Amino acid sequence: MAGGLKIYATRLTRSLITLPTGRGWAVCLAISSVTLAGMGLLLGFSTGLYRLTPTQPDLLQRMALVFFIPALGEEIIFRGLLVPALHEKTEAVWPIRISVTLYVFWHVLEALTFLPGAASVFLRPDFLLCCGVLGLGCALMRHITGSLWPAVLLHWALVVIWQTWLGGVSALA
Repeated sequence: MAGGLKIYATRLTRSLITLPTGRGWAVCLAISSVTLAGMGLLLGFSTGLYRLTPTQPDLLQRMALVFFIPALGEEIIFRGLLVPALHEKTEAVWPIRISVTLYVFWHVLEALTFLPGAASVFLRPDFLLCCGVLGLGCALMRHITGSLWPAVLLHWALVVIWQTWLGGVSALA
């Protein structure tokens, strides 16, 4: 395997087999709280992006699907491969910036190609800003703990909540 590809394969593998320490989980809880406050209180509710809706049906099916797509799938690409862990002793500022930027632009690409029904939401500046906040929170957790799993769990929980109780299902229609 070429040297550059081996770095990414090793980074991804380690991110998937590493679990945070107790202190790491505490840091992730703090980052998740700030991410949730930024996305929800400062952006989503204040701009009308999020609105309380009746519970959507098929919650268990949604929970399972969202775990794999988008949570695990997007986290593998945007954080598992791109964001170095703290122990790698690699500069992380630029990889995190690139990861967050690509993650935001990924949603634009989705809206313009294979999820055109989501364009009315996915192309909103407040939605894209929420993507940036989530991407940054997930990248920081991945970098600090070396594990991809806190980012996957945060991504999963926020998308399930958005789709189930905050009007997100209408974005995917």
